[in-house]
Amino acid sequence: MAVKRISITEFVSMMEQYPILDVRSPLEYAHAHMKNAYSLPLFSDEERKVVGTAYKQQGKQPAIKLGLNYFGVKMAAMVSEVEALLAASPDPNNKVVLVHCWRGGMRSAGVAWLLDLYGYTVYTLAGGYKAYRNWVLAQFIMPYQCKVLGGFTGSGKTETLQSLKALGQPIIDLEGLAHHKGSTFGNLGQPVQPSQEQFENLLAQALYKISANHSYIWLEDESRRIGLVNIPTQLFEQMRKSKLYFLDIPFASRLQFIVSGYGKFEKDQLMSAILRIKKRLGGLETKTAINFLIEDDIESSFNVLLTYYDKLYVKGAYNRENPESLIQKIELPSVDPSANAATLLASAGL
Repeated sequence: MAVKRISITEFVSMMEQYPILDVRSPLEYAHAHMKNAYSLPLFSDEERKVVGTAYKQQGKQPAIKLGLNYFGVKMAAMVSEVEALLAASPDPNNKVVLVHCWRGGMRSAGVAWLLDLYGYTVYTLAGGYKAYRNWVLAQFIMPYQCKVLGGFTGSGKTETLQSLKALGQPIIDLEGLAHHKGSTFGNLGQPVQPSQEQFENLLAQALYKISANHSYIWLEDESRRIGLVNIPTQLFEQMRKSKLYFLDIPFASRLQFIVSGYGKFEKDQLMSAILRIKKRLGGLETKTAINFLIEDDIESSFNVLLTYYDKLYVKGAYNRENPESLIQKIELPSVDPSANAATLLASAGL
């Protein structure tokens, strides 16, 4: 059975169904990759460098010979690795794999030939990962009907978003994809943030999957920057022009929610986070917030910080075109994600 070379459109339509084998080098994969792709490098990082240098200096055929020296001794191990991967997959009887490299060239062709020879049905991506990245960027200029969930810090927006999901609503958790909760404390308790490229890959695939089955998407109101990554410009602009459902929850309830969430972290972590916003918070407020922490009065410390973030959020929320017509306030008695999600859906007419 011959290896099938398919377009990015066909490849994307099969990504949820079959294993994806990324045969680029470990560093290429670590920087960014397709969601759920399995790293099966044809060359190590050093081997890739050597083969690439040979290609530039000596030409294609000498580079292929050199690459075969590396590839030959790995063939049996690579086949065994794919066998183990498929055996552990949800469908252990599956014999179909998707293979890609950087440009859809020799690396994917070599691995595809081997797996085809062994008896697998193999599809390779024309244009490789480069074609996939073009597809990713194209997703951000598509029109989406965004329903934006807003509210002051401590309103439980992320938790409410997850409650919407539990009710069958289509959501994208931008902070979850970014591994950051947005504020100066946003990295506490979170995994290392993905690269910008990886964040875009995950976001594009989430947008594609949801838009294929739904006419709208719920997203949380965010600044363009979430920690170290940025929401792509075109998508961010769409969000800023979309209806904003503002959860209007009393300060006291939000303060308790924040204290319960962040009060468990070490003092030095909290102090470091406060110091990162010293210039914006102001010297006096920074000193006051830290002194409260030193005195183990976490609630008073966060009272100072929440007041600051409330002012910041108002400025950001109303810094959009026609905010009066876009922002719909929903008054709620407390931070109760499940109950608030139900009220939100009623307010949105869903």
